[in-house]
Amino acid sequence: MTDDHAPVLAGHESGSARLDRIEPGDLGGVAAPGGKLEVGIQGMSCASCVAVVEEALRGVAGVRQATVNLATDRGSVRFDPAATRPAALVQAIADAGYRPVVEQATIPVRGISCASCVATIERALQETPGVISASVNFATNAATVHYSPAMVSMADLRRAIREAGYEPLEAAGDVSPVDRERQAREQEIQTLRRKLAVGAVLTAPVAVGSMHHWLLWAPAMLQSFWVQLLLSTPVQFWVGAQFYRGAWAALRHKTSDMNTLIAVGTSAAYFSSLAMTLAPDFFAARGIRPAVYFETAAVIITLILLGRMLEATARGRTSEAIRRLMGLQAKTARVLAGGEERDIPVEDVRIGDLVVVRPGEKIPVDGLVREGASAVDESMLTGESLPVEKRPGDSVIGATLNRTGTFRFEATKVGKDTVLAQIIRLVEEAQGSKAPIQRLADAVASVFVPAVIGIAVVTFLVWLALGPAPVFLFAMLNFVAVLIIACPCALGLATPTAIMVGTGRGAEQGILIKNGESLEMAHRVQAVILDKTGTLTEGRPEVTDILIVAPSTEHRAPSAMPGTPISHQPSAISHQELLRLAASLERGSEHPLGEAIVARAKAEGIALAEVQEFQAVPGHGVRGRVEGRHVLLGNARFLRDAGVAVGPLEARAEELAAQGKTPVFLAVDGRAAGIIAGADTLKAHSAEAVGALHRLGLEVIMLTGDNPRTVRAVAEQAGIDRVRAEVLPQEKAAEVKRLQAEGKRVAMVGDGINDAPALAQADVGIAIGTGTDVAMEASDITLMRGDLRGVVTAMALSRRTMRTIKQNLFWAFVYNILGIPIAAGILYPVAGILLDPMVASAAMALSSVSVVSNSLRLRRFKPKMG
Repeated sequence: MTDDHAPVLAGHESGSARLDRIEPGDLGGVAAPGGKLEVGIQGMSCASCVAVVEEALRGVAGVRQATVNLATDRGSVRFDPAATRPAALVQAIADAGYRPVVEQATIPVRGISCASCVATIERALQETPGVISASVNFATNAATVHYSPAMVSMADLRRAIREAGYEPLEAAGDVSPVDRERQAREQEIQTLRRKLAVGAVLTAPVAVGSMHHWLLWAPAMLQSFWVQLLLSTPVQFWVGAQFYRGAWAALRHKTSDMNTLIAVGTSAAYFSSLAMTLAPDFFAARGIRPAVYFETAAVIITLILLGRMLEATARGRTSEAIRRLMGLQAKTARVLAGGEERDIPVEDVRIGDLVVVRPGEKIPVDGLVREGASAVDESMLTGESLPVEKRPGDSVIGATLNRTGTFRFEATKVGKDTVLAQIIRLVEEAQGSKAPIQRLADAVASVFVPAVIGIAVVTFLVWLALGPAPVFLFAMLNFVAVLIIACPCALGLATPTAIMVGTGRGAEQGILIKNGESLEMAHRVQAVILDKTGTLTEGRPEVTDILIVAPSTEHRAPSAMPGTPISHQPSAISHQELLRLAASLERGSEHPLGEAIVARAKAEGIALAEVQEFQAVPGHGVRGRVEGRHVLLGNARFLRDAGVAVGPLEARAEELAAQGKTPVFLAVDGRAAGIIAGADTLKAHSAEAVGALHRLGLEVIMLTGDNPRTVRAVAEQAGIDRVRAEVLPQEKAAEVKRLQAEGKRVAMVGDGINDAPALAQADVGIAIGTGTDVAMEASDITLMRGDLRGVVTAMALSRRTMRTIKQNLFWAFVYNILGIPIAAGILYPVAGILLDPMVASAAMALSSVSVVSNSLRLRRFKPKMG
């Protein structure tokens, strides 16, 4: 393997390192935990390159899945750690003729005192996902690590060393991943720009000299075959060297790609012209007038490089969203230690550290406010324009901006565990994924280049046998035109560039899309199921009514109503006791009404009791033993299933529900004791969002565990005409199945643990980001703020992205379907039209640029609610 296909290594010492070849022994290491490796890949130029790399990776023993993305220049591999190692995967990419991006870092370490320390640090580093190999030198007290920057950063490596009990020291020349990616992209563009400049300067006089029939002023010297040979040779073999290298690498692996087409096409023009230059008499003696087409080869190479440079520039813009997210991270944190404040790098912040934030500063990591208060601008992550008030006990998110006051917070999540890091990971995974619609392009790309070569050969033979004089000239030019106009690049970029821009734009709008499949499925959705509490409503109900049962005479507690005496209840409990028992059971609950009950008890100064034998029954209620008494709190069905008669309380509960309130029943030792009702207000923009979903042609259904009267009252306010009430968690999933059985594509929107089964069952699960981690994990799309308009935006963005992908694929296919026959000369017999290879090269170069440019239009996407 040549140096051009060696793994790319960037050093983190004062002297950078580069390996000419990765030997298995050099990068022994252990497999990344979970058997997953993500690695950057350089040198890919078309969909055929993607197919070659994927085939090479799948050929490694133990590989379960391999996906390569042309737009991101990245490969993702899942493998069996017992069967293979990351080093073998990296080597497979290199052996296929491409350049895996593997970086080398040397990190000085303090605290190494024996060989055991060396083994401990090596083990900690090797267990870090993305590390290819790690070795620690006892003599120099330094760790040398080969790693994939697509998966792991220098901060992660230092954190692994620190968590192992040692102190990593700063090494000179550290570069952030954001800057490193930008530098790599800029270096690629600079190389292309330099070669393009040389190519243009040398090609221009060759083109002028070749057109002396039309340009009477063309200098005689430039018309010389030898001068044209002298000028075009550097263009062919230096400016166009990358095409030869790529073609040779493909040939070694018995395959072909875009580089093959360009190398064969330009070589045919160049070497036939070289033969005419060296032996003109030989051809003249056989009735062939000597003519050269050096300008054809030179112009083709120059134009294709121009296209590649424009494409690289445009592709760089497709990943701007992820770079902006990465750039949000604060560089330092002000930590309070020993009564003194000191600034430290953000990667050195540990869980439990007390961090001080002043007005105008970025919050460095996630945490909980301990002292002070402020308003925090979270718009960069959630899209919420208004600052959010923060007080002691409230959570703060790293990378958000502190607006007004000074406060101290305790760090709870650092490094890869922060919200920002998780957002970046989700967006990167989404941008690197493939949508099902790409399968067609992949299938075509796998046979595209061999088919084009076959068509070009047939074209040459047909023109050689049937074409007009000069036969060889016509045959050769049409042969070259067919090879050059074919463009698998456009096919390869059609889907991934649109997904990159679409998911990135979604992240900027506070919408996290898990992968390309989720994005594609969302545009097919026909019905949207909305959970009520926390999704349509604020999710912060307040206790409005407390009803207790009187033994023989009417008893009315504050906010209660006259109740009918219940004969089976020998004695009534007090208002405070009812609230105390209910709040004790609900303490620690995530259910909004449970939290409201606890808040009401605390507001009244009621001390809560300890609960034994606590049990939560999803969709029904909770039970437990409080001070020796068996207490039930839940809906009417929950009490009836436990053998408790609710009697006339049920009628009063229906009256409360008709007012849009949610009643829950309390039973003590097998007897109904009372009702606690709460009201939850509709979110400000819920009705607007439901209306927008209707205008998108989507059916909107509300699904909830609440009683029918409450649900109907909320549905009327929100404009929803179809509801399902008193639905258990497993029944929510069953309702999704029922709609799917009707042939509908269903999206489920929810925020709680109760919604997780339905989110997983739905074709598209959408989690409100203000909800629980369980719901977010089960979802395909996560909304960073609790605003239903995000659902509308997600649906509209999906439709716009899929429309862009279909446009890209349409034009990519149409371009090739029409361009190749025209290049072969199909119009010549009827219209006398032939396609000049130079025009073909310009069309080919612009085809991929047009696809990327079309995808970039998604950056201007703005949701419309009206």
